[in-house]
Amino acid sequence: MATMIKTEKLTFTYPAEEGGRQESSALREVELEIEKGSFVAILGHNGSGKSTLAKHMNAVLLPTGGTVWVEGLDTADPALLLEVRRRVGMVFQNPDNQIVANVVEEDVAFAPENLGVPSAEIRKRVDDALEAVGMEEYARHAPHLLSGGQKQRVAIAGVIAMEPECIVLDESTAMLDPVGRREVLTTVHKLNRERGITVVLITHHMNEAMEADRAIVMNHGQVAMDGTPRAVFARVEELRALGLAAPDTVELLYELRSRGIDIPLDAMTVEECADAICHAFSGEK
Repeated sequence: MATMIKTEKLTFTYPAEEGGRQESSALREVELEIEKGSFVAILGHNGSGKSTLAKHMNAVLLPTGGTVWVEGLDTADPALLLEVRRRVGMVFQNPDNQIVANVVEEDVAFAPENLGVPSAEIRKRVDDALEAVGMEEYARHAPHLLSGGQKQRVAIAGVIAMEPECIVLDESTAMLDPVGRREVLTTVHKLNRERGITVVLITHHMNEAMEADRAIVMNHGQVAMDGTPRAVFARVEELRALGLAAPDTVELLYELRSRGIDIPLDAMTVEECADAICHAFSGEK
């Protein structure tokens, strides 16, 4: 498959703060390649570098060393900045920080207007984007009256209206309740599945990564694990050493296995976990 985002020896160091604090190295020669059309979850504890990595994917931050490529475009080239950000849209943790208008449809139209898109095309993009996130009936509503999940879907619609090829969600579900998280995840999975939009999900919720094509675990600014969610989450002890826990289902299977029960660790869903336990206790293979 074609490459959407590629990093080569990506390094980033935050400058020293006032008061004598030393520089902080957030990324250390990260080598990463994300395929176009894939759904990738990036995990890690606070300070692991996952959000810093996300901000490099559409040039919110620029490398202090190495290179980031977006479909072959060097993000550090000022002449390519607009094109990089058109191709990769970002959705941040707090939707209130991204909503700029008093009416939902005006907020979604904001980015295309700034790109100089013709009015007729903007109208089409706004309608299409709101339909894609299931918010078309709220087009004339005031954003501040919406729930957290609805606001985040409006923020995603604003990104979709730019017609990006990739959406990066930087802890975009962290402030939401379980219903809001499910709304947002359902939306981005639909965009990935039906429109082929590449999705990079930065999260600390292990359960959110279960449905991804690929799970990447960051630690101290480097890639510590990289593989399918089943393969990564089965490495329970390694995850614990990094300050992370596997999904509840895998943790349960691990505890059973540690007590001498012959049971696999690659069952992630509740149904798979239940089946594995039934088979283990019934003696089936």
